[in-house]
Amino acid sequence: MIVQWPRFIILVPFLIVCLLGCSEKKKNSKPEQNPRKTGIQYATGFTLESNGDITEIKVNSAWPGSKTTFTYALVPREKLASITLPADMYDAIVPTPVERMVITSTTHIASLEALGELHAVVGFPKTNLISSPAARERIDKGFIRELGTNESINTEIVLELNPEVVIGFGINDVNKAYETIQISGIPLVYNGEWTEATPLGKAEWIKFFAPFFHKQAVADSIFQNIEISYKKATQLASKVASRPTVLTGGLYKDVWYVAGGNSWMAQFLRDANADYLWADTENNGSIGLSLEAVLERGSQADYWFNPSLHASYEELVKANPHYPRFKAFSNKNIYSNAVKKGVTGGLLFYELAPQRPDLVLQDLISILHPELLEHYEPSFFMPLN
Repeated sequence: MIVQWPRFIILVPFLIVCLLGCSEKKKNSKPEQNPRKTGIQYATGFTLESNGDITEIKVNSAWPGSKTTFTYALVPREKLASITLPADMYDAIVPTPVERMVITSTTHIASLEALGELHAVVGFPKTNLISSPAARERIDKGFIRELGTNESINTEIVLELNPEVVIGFGINDVNKAYETIQISGIPLVYNGEWTEATPLGKAEWIKFFAPFFHKQAVADSIFQNIEISYKKATQLASKVASRPTVLTGGLYKDVWYVAGGNSWMAQFLRDANADYLWADTENNGSIGLSLEAVLERGSQADYWFNPSLHASYEELVKANPHYPRFKAFSNKNIYSNAVKKGVTGGLLFYELAPQRPDLVLQDLISILHPELLEHYEPSFFMPLN
């Protein structure tokens, strides 16, 4: 759920995972000879294909660098007994619509809530990371059970809950708890949304969840509205001639992590019409640099986003006495997505932002070009205290 990246991976139950038999499977037969692909425009990590009553999901980026393509069959429960599916063809077969689901990343919450299917969630690891008021209410009432941590999910509780599917989140192919869940006969399906490098690519993973509940049309409509809103904001920002310079990240121990030029954050800054100082790099994730290298290139940046997890200027000074040397510090132009938290301390950004990139972009535009969005109330990025 959860660079900032080293801490990001700790904060969001973004941690995880292993299917039994990680080698790529040879799938050489089809239940039907007339498959129909469902349109995926921006996401690169999964595909959808309709084969009669069967919806086939292929996930090719369960984690960064994954060499395995996982294939899942979603079958209407009333048709399950009458359809024969070769065991070696799919990594999991899931009856639909799903009524009981375990999820493992806070980013899953936003998609399910948007689809109106949050009630299907029965278990989650580290529930204190969840910020959604609706989800917190269900946690408080005992409808969503605590499962420990994603690295070592309490499999006894999972078996007790008897979900129809576990939506897994992985950073590699090692997770003993997932192996136990699979051996028990519970389908495990990987969601690789977090590996997407583009804002709209991440948001499109709502279409991944839709067929589990027979809500493909609903997901298409939701995503279309997000896409329209995002493109409208991009067009608005493109009209401004001035492009303020931007620095990102902060020190984690002795390494400063800035967003790579092909990362999610860098794409946001391009679309917000900013001059991101590391836009010329090719990294999809973060880049580890020395303090000296960042000072040399970024000390005069107009704006500074996401200084690690610090929420105030006082915290920054205590963390490192060199931070005040940056122009953005002196001018009080530092903004963070770690200021706004849920009631139990979870970061709203890591839960909702992947599903609502249009709100993230509007936040950035309101900061970088305030004349474009007057009286705007930010959703995620807040000024440091």
